[in-house]
Amino acid sequence: MKLSELANAVGGRLENYHADVDIAGVAPIDAAENGDIAYVGNAAERALMGRCRASAVITRSGVLRGCKVPQLCGEDPYLLFARVVSMIHPPVQYEPGVHPTAVVHESATIGARASIGAYVVIDRDVHIGDDAVLLPHVVIYRGTRIGNKFFAHAHAVVREYCCLGDNVVLQNGAMIGTDGFGFVCESPEDQVRWRKVRHAGSVTLGDEVEVQSNASINRSEVGHTSIGSGTKIGDLVHVAHRASIGTCSLLSPQVAVAGRVKLGRNVIIAGQAGVAGDCEIADNAVVMAQSGVIGRIEAGKVVCGFPAIDHKQFLRSFAVFRRLPQLTRGLRASKMPKPANAVKGGNGR
Repeated sequence: MKLSELANAVGGRLENYHADVDIAGVAPIDAAENGDIAYVGNAAERALMGRCRASAVITRSGVLRGCKVPQLCGEDPYLLFARVVSMIHPPVQYEPGVHPTAVVHESATIGARASIGAYVVIDRDVHIGDDAVLLPHVVIYRGTRIGNKFFAHAHAVVREYCCLGDNVVLQNGAMIGTDGFGFVCESPEDQVRWRKVRHAGSVTLGDEVEVQSNASINRSEVGHTSIGSGTKIGDLVHVAHRASIGTCSLLSPQVAVAGRVKLGRNVIIAGQAGVAGDCEIADNAVVMAQSGVIGRIEAGKVVCGFPAIDHKQFLRSFAVFRRLPQLTRGLRASKMPKPANAVKGGNGR
């Protein structure tokens, strides 16, 4: 594909452009060769431009001053990069049909043009819409309702009576509707025993939700655990029973959301952060990495630390925290008693 055609297709503009070049691939800046286009975003990538061999780069306008390589620019260069990757490397297409080793219950209904891979199991009373792709070893429990253009990678599981919207993507090992961690202690004759609480509720996923590898969305004891349309759930994320996550939110890998938590729209929770049970995070809030939320976060707030507080306040507090040893030494020195033989005056009299 010509660079000019690529620019038109993805909505970017060309700078330092003297002659059209052929673009055949996308590569990292330190590995790109002639015919590749590379993304240049941060300072480390810009530092590699001196030995760049790519035919073109994707970057922000005016960043690479003096660069002789053609540049594909836009206000959001990473969005351009995402579009370029999709253009040059379109997703794999799977042929419609049911593999002979798949087990599909006679009561299940599956829409047109479905591709059902090897060893897939679809239980009774399941409904799946048109253009579904279920790769090997996917398991769909009974009574599940799934919309159009469902895509489930190998070993994804959807448990009984869950409801998934259109264009839902489950990456490898994603678990939808697993039992919540619910146990109640009973102690007959002074012996502790943990009785399992029956989780009879379900999970609902809105349209265009993606759940990535080995993430788990728990079903509730009663009612629903719900994930709003457009929300993306990262690898190894845990969403507990009866949590409610609003539309277009983003949960980064290793986030843990406890039971009955309410997240609003466009909430971002960064990696390894946790939200305690019954907490609420309002619309457009951001929880920074490794933070712990134990209360309500207001709309639009950026919070950090444990317990999570306003990000700017956290930075000020942390600056003081780093100086505590020095401040402590100064405080101790100011409180030390003067020697008994100390005299006033600078001349010893």
